[in-house]
Amino acid sequence: MDSLLTIKQRFGIIGNNITLNRALEKAVQVAPTDISVLVIGESGVGKEFVPKIIHNQSHRKHNNYIAVNCGAIPEGTIDSELFGHEKGAFTGATQTRKGYFEVANGGTIFLDEVGELPLSTQVRLLRILETGEFMKVGSSEVQKTDVRVVAATNVKLIEAIEKGKFREDLYYRLNTVQIDIPALRDRKEDINLLFRKFASDFANKYRMPHIELAPEAMNYIATYPWPGNIRQLRNFAEQVSVIEKERVITLEKIVQLLPSQNTMPALTKTNEGGKGDFMERELLFKVLLDMKKDLHDLRALTLDLIKNKDSEGFNGNTQELIQRVYQENKTEENLPSINIFQSENSPANYAQQAYDYSDDIYDVSPIEEPESLSLQDNEKEMIRLALEKHRGKRKMAADELGISERTLYRKIKQYHL
Repeated sequence: MDSLLTIKQRFGIIGNNITLNRALEKAVQVAPTDISVLVIGESGVGKEFVPKIIHNQSHRKHNNYIAVNCGAIPEGTIDSELFGHEKGAFTGATQTRKGYFEVANGGTIFLDEVGELPLSTQVRLLRILETGEFMKVGSSEVQKTDVRVVAATNVKLIEAIEKGKFREDLYYRLNTVQIDIPALRDRKEDINLLFRKFASDFANKYRMPHIELAPEAMNYIATYPWPGNIRQLRNFAEQVSVIEKERVITLEKIVQLLPSQNTMPALTKTNEGGKGDFMERELLFKVLLDMKKDLHDLRALTLDLIKNKDSEGFNGNTQELIQRVYQENKTEENLPSINIFQSENSPANYAQQAYDYSDDIYDVSPIEEPESLSLQDNEKEMIRLALEKHRGKRKMAADELGISERTLYRKIKQYHL
């Protein structure tokens, strides 16, 4: 069995991060067996190297290795691609075709983005993992295959299971051994090594002098979050190598070329279907409307006092209300002390003072009718905002609102949106 250093050199893996080394060591350790492996990691971290290492270090290395991007195959044809089909099984099936599992018999198949598989395909995959049997599309004949399955995903499969988008039994069957690939931001000590390697490769590819980073620029890219991980770093190195005339890249130039780290906060879903966020927004919206209504009532009271400033007194409830509201809104900096029960402060005088102070506390412009508190109107507005946010994409808007796409379609027709 090859050493870790030899494997890194063979597959062009750069870096000495402890978490990365542990992941590679685990891949080498499980390679001689036939157990299923699930590779977990964000998009762009290099998950595709793990199944190659497992296949290369296994007894299957002289047989076929097939990599399949499950997210890139349309749902209507993925069963045919994976399991094959018989002639005449569907329109356009002019001849019998072998699927990937049949072609990879005796070898290894890598299912990238396995979380994107349709539920019907997940059932077929589970059968292969448990019994090694499958049927072609349009066939009733059971066939056998001996395939090592390595899967990878950047989707949190536990959350997908809770949403009913991924089978729990398939998850545990695939996840016999889990290998976690760290994100680039967790490998800060490797970032400059990777950049220099990419810069050298592109200099040779495009036949131009190598680029170098100034010390401040090196420190900057080492602390940059790199949301696109190694793929983003590689593309950035290629961009700088091609478009920059100066071969020493300064910090100012790096800051200009990289997207800002200070991004505006975005509305994200924190639980299933975004229902929690939707309920919180709806509750906050109602609280704000209630506050606005209370504000209108207070303004109306103040104006009523002014209109009746010549009256000879307040009743007890009005005195108590005014005193409480005043004390809650008074600050030492901008309002003097006042006692409406002092003899020198007549009701008329106090009403005038309350009006004067209200300029600092409330807007005493003419009272407008409060916005509608109708749940139907609020629902219509929420749907409109969700559709605008997702540029008319109903599926994404439905997920944001925590309702089904069919329900959203019905609401759109109902509200003529």
